Amino acid sequence: MKETKTRMKTAGSLLAGLFTIFILSTAVDVVLHATGVFPPWGEPMADGLFLLATAYRLAISILGCYLAARLAPKQPMGHALTLGVIGVVITTAATIATWNKGPAFGPHWYPVALIVLALPCAWVGGKLRTA
Repeated sequence: MKETKTRMKTAGSLLAGLFTIFILSTAVDVVLHATGVFPPWGEPMADGLFLLATAYRLAISILGCYLAARLAPKQPMGHALTLGVIGVVITTAATIATWNKGPAFGPHWYPVALIVLALPCAWVGGKLRTA
């Protein structure tokens, strides 16, 4: 019974972190498109705007991994890093699916940067919790 409760808390902490990342990233995207900072959906963006997107996605990823670590029933750093691995898998799959699909998906450095930086962001989020 206690092990089931721990597993449920683990799953909940990971889902809370993942949903936080997804919802906040999407919300910022929507706001930046709606306010004209980003061009309309489906139109290409300048590299500088992808730098902006990278910056806020990294900050949001750190927050989501911190939340997963904060809600973890034990081993907070392990939960943060697990969420980082989930991020690597999801981002890699999205990168493969959209590679060479056109300029609306951005320059190739953008998704590669998100993949490469997923685990460092997870570590920082976990470290903020354990410090």
